[in-house]
Amino acid sequence: MKTLTKSSSNKMICGVCAGLAVYMNLDVTLVRVLWAILSLFTAGFLGVIAYIIMAVVIPYDNEANNNTPPAE
Repeated sequence: MKTLTKSSSNKMICGVCAGLAVYMNLDVTLVRVLWAILSLFTAGFLGVIAYIIMAVVIPYDNEANNNTPPAE
């Protein structure tokens, strides 16, 4: 099952955009540019608030791998 995680290796601030890019199978630069454009068109409010919420809620990729149950 595919899970949404923040990237611990390819991050600029918290790794949210890199994690979204991996999850959606897109280029990380494209996701970052689209996020910046979304933030500009909403006067920064929506993009910044959404980023902060996602940075707090989404686990890092190495944390998500440690919480998976062992294979039997």
